[in-house]
Amino acid sequence: MKVLAIINQKGGVGKTTSCANLGAALALQGHQVLLVDLDPQAHLSISFDRMPEPDEPSVYTMLTGEHGFEDVMQPTGTDGLWIAPTNLDLTGAESELANEIGREGLLRTALQKLARSEQAPDLVILDCPPSLGTLSLNALVASDFVVIPLQAEFFALQGMAQLLDVLERVKQRLNPSIELAGVLVGLFSQQRNLSREVVQELTHHFGDLVFPIQVRVNVRLAEAPSHGQTIFEYAPDSSAADQFRELASELATRMELTQDPAAKAAPETQAPTPAPATAPPMQEHEAE
Repeated sequence: MKVLAIINQKGGVGKTTSCANLGAALALQGHQVLLVDLDPQAHLSISFDRMPEPDEPSVYTMLTGEHGFEDVMQPTGTDGLWIAPTNLDLTGAESELANEIGREGLLRTALQKLARSEQAPDLVILDCPPSLGTLSLNALVASDFVVIPLQAEFFALQGMAQLLDVLERVKQRLNPSIELAGVLVGLFSQQRNLSREVVQELTHHFGDLVFPIQVRVNVRLAEAPSHGQTIFEYAPDSSAADQFRELASELATRMELTQDPAAKAAPETQAPTPAPATAPPMQEHEAE
């Protein structure tokens, strides 16, 4: 079982969009994938219409030791794709866990237990909050790989130095095996000189770590979460779906997801396709 954190302390850069659709693409390619919503805003949970009630198992109750991942994870409308949802209770986790001994390793401990269970997926993808607090630190300590999503905008590199510094400190002190799998550029427009210049600048700084496929501005990609669906359910023939298929294949290569997916049986139970969510599209899903 491998663990991937999708992280950037800047909000609105496409973390949730990337998490949901990369996870779905990898599941459709045959892998068993678990998405974990670590953002107190619960955008990932809302986009799958899976936000728990306050008295139900959630990522919050898992971090506080009340439940394990086996209690929290739920199937989605995509075969092989599961989600560990959260709710607004997670907002209090930063302060509640502040004095907890070993607080930065709570998620890693829970994931290690999951890895030994019969429900262990091939890959866990962590949707991190737009901050570098306790929850993001838990994600970095627990992860094998990191993907940093960025917008194709002028301030794309803003805050990158701080994030890379934190990543290096975690690697030196808490998790020596963590690696940067890549930098993912979203909200890209081929018609805008600025978008192309941003990609050139990122490539100059990060070289081959920048994914060769950019996620372009796409209305259907923005609409999909309001229907409780991924792009592969909402608009499987769209250019956005093609881009995430390519990205998933590239990511699988970089993470060496070499296990034969056919060797692992699909879950016995599968949830029906979720009904349309009543919530509007999330802020980070910007339409054309």
